[in-house]
Amino acid sequence: MAKNATIVPTILCGGSGTRLWPLSRDHYPKQLLNLVGNRTLLQSTVLRMCGFQGDYRIDDTPIIICNEDHRFLVAQQVRQVMEQKACIILEPVGRNTAPALTVAALQATEDAKDPLLLVMPADHVIEDQKEFHNAVNKGSAAAGASSIITFGITPSYPETGYGYIYASPADDQTSAVLSINSFVEKPDRQTAQQYLEDGRYYWNSGMFLLRASVWLRAMACFQPEMLAACKTAYEKSLSDSDFKRIDRGAFTLCPSDSIDYAVMERITAPNSQPIQGAMVPLNAGWSDVGAWDAVLSITPKDSNGNAALGDVILEDAHNSLIYASSRLVTCAGIDKLVVVETPDAVLVAGRDSVQDVKKIVAGIKNQGRSETVEHRKVHRPWGWYDSVDCGEQFQVKRIFVNPDAVLSLQLHNHRAEHWVVVQGTAKVTRGEEIILLKENQSVFIPRGCKHRVANTGDVPLEIIEVQYGSYLGEDDIVRFEDIYGRSCEVAS
Repeated sequence: MAKNATIVPTILCGGSGTRLWPLSRDHYPKQLLNLVGNRTLLQSTVLRMCGFQGDYRIDDTPIIICNEDHRFLVAQQVRQVMEQKACIILEPVGRNTAPALTVAALQATEDAKDPLLLVMPADHVIEDQKEFHNAVNKGSAAAGASSIITFGITPSYPETGYGYIYASPADDQTSAVLSINSFVEKPDRQTAQQYLEDGRYYWNSGMFLLRASVWLRAMACFQPEMLAACKTAYEKSLSDSDFKRIDRGAFTLCPSDSIDYAVMERITAPNSQPIQGAMVPLNAGWSDVGAWDAVLSITPKDSNGNAALGDVILEDAHNSLIYASSRLVTCAGIDKLVVVETPDAVLVAGRDSVQDVKKIVAGIKNQGRSETVEHRKVHRPWGWYDSVDCGEQFQVKRIFVNPDAVLSLQLHNHRAEHWVVVQGTAKVTRGEEIILLKENQSVFIPRGCKHRVANTGDVPLEIIEVQYGSYLGEDDIVRFEDIYGRSCEVAS
């Protein structure tokens, strides 16, 4: 077995998944959704290497790089599937995948360690986990010997939405890896068909296997400015509860680029570079779940080719995806449509037009609307709230507080609140008072009064909150204490 014979799962958890709107949104992107099965895409990625048997041992502490805004959701989802803690590194701003991997490599090489990093986006689906393990094991020897391995997906149809890798057998015909001749941009339909028939072109999966020190050497060679910015940001990082916060100022100055553009396209064969790139073919039921047609392809279908998720009734419907998240959705006489319902937005699109959802999202953002940012149900580190109704000078929320969770100590300058407990027991701070409320009991919080609510019980706490005032925005909060370190934030 090789020296430092450890593989660290390294999960890239950025991105917003705009083509999966209205389900995927900025504050709750697709990697946090359970589009397939009972686990979210992130949770499935965290567990992807369970049961691996190969030449390397899988480290039980994965490295996860995520957006700072998603930190509590990521930590909560990881805790649900892992007993031990993950190393969660927070990006204060998005800088694409090359800086994210660089920060992960700096973390992995602390204490003179130099493991292999298995780099996996958090929003992919792999149906055949055993075959994926086989591919990782095939690539581990070359990665341990200082090659950067990428995984090329054996194409099953002429896809125009993916980049391709043009590969050929390595000089060593017994090798399990292929030489990378070139990376190819997304083709048109005719070219994609030619790639499929050629047999030497593979979909670019965006997954990699490499030694941490090799990546840092590659960055020093090809992207010294990016490496310097990442080093400064990492050296100034601070530990905060479950998280490592890299320095905002230094990371903001870091150039933005992808792993492919920053490094991989510079080490294709033949080359005289000291670092080599190679590819392992992968045929394991892979999908990047990039748009709604991909969700349809990986979802079980009825005899008419329909995938129906949620409370759905169909009549004379064919080859369509219907997703109902909060109410009954019915469709009649449709063919090749995508219908996605959420409490505050509905998408209806032709299957051939799902890539244009990005244009819809851009248009909504240009109008200054919030439907691309948050759902009506908004998640917080203590639980969630759902704005169930609103009108002139009033708003009604359903608030769900997890056991042992507590909201911040705060006040509002423009609104008063009335709370009714419908489940559990609430410990309410109102000014200098401490009040215990049980089911069907209520309390009034005057405007300008310091207050907070805590769930000290073992069951979830549910509250109906009625707000009344001249201004009901989430930024009408003055926060005094918060156990989640959100003192400078505006959300409750």
